[in-house]
Amino acid sequence: MTAARIAAGVAAAGAATLGYAVGVERRHWTLRSAELPVLAPGARPIRVLHISDLHMMPGQESKQRWVAGLADLEPDFVVNTGDNLAHPQAVPYVLRSLGTLLDRPGVFIFGSNDYYAPKPKNPARYLMPRGKKKRIHGKHLPWRDLRAAFIERGWLDLTHVRRTVDVAGQQVFVAGVDDPHLRRDRYEKIAGHADRDAALRLGITHSPEPRVLDPFADDGYDLVMAGHTHGGQLRIPGIGALVTNCDLDRSRARGVSRWGADMWLHVSAGLGTSPFAPARFACPPEASLLTLVPRGTSGERTEKQTPRKARSDIR
Repeated sequence: MTAARIAAGVAAAGAATLGYAVGVERRHWTLRSAELPVLAPGARPIRVLHISDLHMMPGQESKQRWVAGLADLEPDFVVNTGDNLAHPQAVPYVLRSLGTLLDRPGVFIFGSNDYYAPKPKNPARYLMPRGKKKRIHGKHLPWRDLRAAFIERGWLDLTHVRRTVDVAGQQVFVAGVDDPHLRRDRYEKIAGHADRDAALRLGITHSPEPRVLDPFADDGYDLVMAGHTHGGQLRIPGIGALVTNCDLDRSRARGVSRWGADMWLHVSAGLGTSPFAPARFACPPEASLLTLVPRGTSGERTEKQTPRKARSDIR
């Protein structure tokens, strides 16, 4: 085989992979489910729906239908870890997609793409070491409108807030920080031991930066939930994520893991991409349904991914 044929074959394989990543996988909506032993002994199981990184655009009808169908899961609690927006006119589409999920107990914080619109960037920047990147912000997005709508429907803004909420008749202690990716986090505003009497002590952050995860663990939280990484967005089978876009190690780019001796971490790979980098490979867009059970119920967490059709696509 000549060098020209090899080069042509490599080019064709690359084009096919890119076509799949852009045209197929980024719309391969998937529900990730896991069981985590994080509740206090004797507590009743709690089903938590984790939504992150919608990066919503007005014309994304398939995504909007699929997210709307998540209401059929009837979770006890909804956690939204930010980056809902990717367009100045996306707020009503986010609200329409979430639909009756907004009637359920829920909490939220925001990420960088709630505050600023995406801008065209060299895709290779995503693979560069984080310290060598210069932040490029787009125009301001209407995050205040989204915040007001979430609060009006009953969701709690956890930006530098500690609170106890009732979930399925049990007390859950929750706290959150603003986006560490933008260095807006001020953990000192929520510092202090979490309520030891709560059935669950839950922390949330958009970007899972170790500098934020460590104090959550020190303060006695059972579980921290985050997004931001897109699961690496482009993963190599057998190797995994190439980058996390934060200081978290690549092995934790998506799914559940332990952080220290007593705390669990769940990182959502999210449901969207930047409109200027619309590709996913070996990392389908996802929401997560976590079944939380008492500590000691299961020695190991269990986890699986299931493709799930949008409500309007089910015959």
